[in-house]
Amino acid sequence: MPARTKDMTRGNPTRLILTFCLPIVAGNLFQQLYSLVDTLVIGQVEGVTALAAVSAAGWLDWLVLGLAMGLAQGFSIQVAQCFGAADYTGLRRAVGQSLLLSAGVVVLLTVLSQSLLYPALVLLRSPANTIDLTCEYLRIIFSGITLVMGFNLLSGILRSLGDSRTPLYAMTAAALCNIALDILFVAAFHWGVSGVAIATVISQGVSCLICLIALRKITFLRLSRADLRPDTRSMGTLLRLGLPVAFQNGIIAMGGLVLQGVVNGFGFIFMAGFNASSRLTGLVELAGSSLGSAMGTFAGQNLGAGRLDRVQLGLRRASQIAVGMALIVAACMLLWGKELLSLFINDQPELVDQVLTVAYRYLAVMSLGLFMLYLLFVYRSTLQGLGDTIIPMVSGIVELAMRIGCVLLLPLLIGEWGVYIAEISAWIGAAILLIWGYYHRMRRLRARLPIASDAAL
Repeated sequence: MPARTKDMTRGNPTRLILTFCLPIVAGNLFQQLYSLVDTLVIGQVEGVTALAAVSAAGWLDWLVLGLAMGLAQGFSIQVAQCFGAADYTGLRRAVGQSLLLSAGVVVLLTVLSQSLLYPALVLLRSPANTIDLTCEYLRIIFSGITLVMGFNLLSGILRSLGDSRTPLYAMTAAALCNIALDILFVAAFHWGVSGVAIATVISQGVSCLICLIALRKITFLRLSRADLRPDTRSMGTLLRLGLPVAFQNGIIAMGGLVLQGVVNGFGFIFMAGFNASSRLTGLVELAGSSLGSAMGTFAGQNLGAGRLDRVQLGLRRASQIAVGMALIVAACMLLWGKELLSLFINDQPELVDQVLTVAYRYLAVMSLGLFMLYLLFVYRSTLQGLGDTIIPMVSGIVELAMRIGCVLLLPLLIGEWGVYIAEISAWIGAAILLIWGYYHRMRRLRARLPIASDAAL
């Protein structure tokens, strides 16, 4: 399927953002099916212990893979700005240098993740009856870092060019592949957590290949040897954009690891409930993250074109859409969340009841604060599209501080409810900083760029 580029510097911002966002929502929905199907199959076929083992892998998985995804996301910012400015020479150079940097990152992350995995699980107080299963699962997952980095880099480039459909097709194909392989490897072959991990890695390879094929069909992206020759200046620019995003993901994950350590201390039943709810909250978060991705591309292209007026209007419209979507999703989770959670759990009835109680409490609290998370996504991605990756990185530090502070203190006062509240407290703290950061960034940009107007809006 050939890639379809889209110029977002002209036309109605609301329509452009929504039409660009919807394929991302659908694509991310299919990507979330990786985790959902993994959880469903493990919970139904292998039981609560295996479910808890996969739960213990969550934040450690995000720490490693989030670094790769953050770098890829940061690299794509430069691509969007070059495309908006119609600088195709700079665009090709940015893509070529991104490929070189990504190769080095893959080697480093693979070596570190495999060598430090077991000590990290011990440090996180993983229960004795789950630690070996968790290690087995993550060793396979981390063997696919190349594919994760490849997909996120290639799909990020495509989205920077205005093509949100090809990543959708890629993730749809990958999700269907993952579902089929999960059933085959776990339900039929009884490979347990290893089967789930192998299915995920193979599916990631499918999505990466589809994006690669699409990119090779874009004529103005055909790279020369000069584009692939190391360029310290271009690499410096890319790392200036990519490293803060990667660090942002890393510090958010560190807060999550502290949270996971506290969760592990409550026992494997609480772990299983937390995992089931986390998988579902990951699903409900995707509308906000997808809207944020759309705004990142919109802001990057329009900054490249010198259209700050469109950035301002797009941000207002995206914020309104974010709050509306969050309220609808939250209502659905509060009404039908328990029924959805029950799909992931199968074991002795008394265990199921205990796990389900934990899971629904966490889901309900997350739902009440969902609108703040959606706004966080919109403002963070807009700032990144405007070339500011520092404030989003600092917001990650705020998230870390809030999450760690609340999860260590509140359980001492109110028990397990402190774990639930810690997450939305982190969202609120980060969102406040990002909103301030956006207005600060716009003031600085207005001093350099004239504010144009578009009578057609």
